[in-house]
Amino acid sequence: MSQHGPATRPYKGVPAAERKAQRRAALMEAAWDLLGTEGWRVVTVRGVSGHAGLNDRYFYESFPDLDSLLLAAVDDQAVQGMTAIRAAARNAPRHMATRTRAAVSAIFDFLAEDPRRTHVMAREFSASPALQDRKTKIIHAFADIFIAEVHELLDEVDLPDQDLHLTALTITAGLWETVTTWLRGDLAMSRDHLIAYIVALLLATT
Repeated sequence: MSQHGPATRPYKGVPAAERKAQRRAALMEAAWDLLGTEGWRVVTVRGVSGHAGLNDRYFYESFPDLDSLLLAAVDDQAVQGMTAIRAAARNAPRHMATRTRAAVSAIFDFLAEDPRRTHVMAREFSASPALQDRKTKIIHAFADIFIAEVHELLDEVDLPDQDLHLTALTITAGLWETVTTWLRGDLAMSRDHLIAYIVALLLATT
């Protein structure tokens, strides 16, 4: 008797768990592509499955509903973005102005690498109720990066922890809206000017 049940039997040499992971990844990429090009309203089970080249039945194998898929796709991009920012900061000299510019520039570089990121940040977070809620969590995560960098670069932080957290949250939330406005084309300013402004603001705050 085979030791593999129907759900775990390899197909063309590929284990069932690996095939399932591939289908999940394909659905996430399809959802991200549709979200970043056409918007969240066209992200349907049938639309995503078809875009991924999968039968509809495979959707619920990986996700209980569309919001779960959208959030997984956005979370994946957020993690990539935060990883890029941390890497840029760590690879820069341990100097406040230099690291700040490296981190801020990394944000704009990350957005520019994939036009879908620009579209989602500028248009979709405000359009989708699920993404509106997720935006708050992402802002808190970026605020945590800000706090970590302050502790890394300053030998002594004058602000109490609660006030530092409030400062980080205020700056991060405000900059999210500023960058979003710029991405929509509603702020007449060059990329270099905006980066220089953000860097100066962060340095003045810390």
